[in-house]
Amino acid sequence: MRAVVYEGPHNVAVNEVDDPRIEDPNDVVVQVTTTAICGSDLHMYEGRTAAEPGIVFGHENMGVIVETGPGVASLRVGDRVSMPFNVACGFCRNCREQRTGFCLTVNPGFAGGAYGYVSMGPYRGGQAEYLRVPFADFNCLKLPPGTEHENDYAMLADVFPTGYHGVAMTGLRPGENLTVMGGGPVGLMAAYSAVLIGASEVFVVDRVPDRLRLRLAESIGATPIDFSAGDPVEQIRDRTAGVGTDHGVDAVGYQATAPTGEEQPALILDTLVEVVRATGAIGVVGLYLSADPGAPDEHSARGELLLKVGKLFEKGLRLGTGQANVKTYNAYLRNLIMAGRTTPSFVVSKELPLDAAPEAYEHFDRREPGYSKVVLKPAA
Repeated sequence: MRAVVYEGPHNVAVNEVDDPRIEDPNDVVVQVTTTAICGSDLHMYEGRTAAEPGIVFGHENMGVIVETGPGVASLRVGDRVSMPFNVACGFCRNCREQRTGFCLTVNPGFAGGAYGYVSMGPYRGGQAEYLRVPFADFNCLKLPPGTEHENDYAMLADVFPTGYHGVAMTGLRPGENLTVMGGGPVGLMAAYSAVLIGASEVFVVDRVPDRLRLRLAESIGATPIDFSAGDPVEQIRDRTAGVGTDHGVDAVGYQATAPTGEEQPALILDTLVEVVRATGAIGVVGLYLSADPGAPDEHSARGELLLKVGKLFEKGLRLGTGQANVKTYNAYLRNLIMAGRTTPSFVVSKELPLDAAPEAYEHFDRREPGYSKVVLKPAA
């Protein structure tokens, strides 16, 4: 089958690889109908992780089951399904407590597994024609048959639940306000989720030359803040009578860049410590790693960031971190899509065939207009 294979920094190719097969009685094989390129993929693509050549990328996957193992009970050939980017067993302590992003079974020695990602286990990614899904009864979310809402459902594998998780970690209540740092797909999904929950006002902070993502922020009822126009903390305080917001979400992570173009790994966290009011909360879903080969300094290279922890403590802020436990949210978010209450596909900027993936990665890495959220169609 064809698949997107990492060959080295800034280099992916669509190569022929072995077809996936049933390896365990609880496996299924899915024919991938839609898979998405994620900002997290860029960390590997740019050589900013320990990823080795040969990884098949792709952790945002959906499709139709074409084969089932003899131990699979709730799924059938022909079922249309979405797979959380988390690979999880369903029976370890963390899975039983709905912390499926930190499964203790699927990736020995590490809490958590995922498709097509460095250090997240041996699970091949889904930017391919077919995908093996382990523990399929637990990991597959059934979708309505057909092709309706394809791109909406494609957002259930990662960005929609991840954005929602960022907000959920803050404990946002209806009527409270929130700052989202980052206007990419996850940041927009966080803002969208906050609006769904009932936030009185949501600020989305970003800097995009064509203003595309900031206009998208306005389209969902959020207030865009262009940090190239001035200190975002001051801009938001000016709009909140000097108080700041009740809560904040980091949807950027360790590759944060200052207006000067200088990379500052702790910039987003420090900004949120300043902009969130005393006793508020911060949800961190932007990626941070324990090793960064391209870091701007030796401490950041080891995942050691200089953070305003004194101010964090002084203000009594709560901090929630970690990848989303997708299964905590995906069935409920699916139901909202089915009911016509949500259309998360508004973040999708382009649909392309699988063979166009190398060019899509190049354009996305350069942050070119129209490539903020690319979905690939392997059957096209």
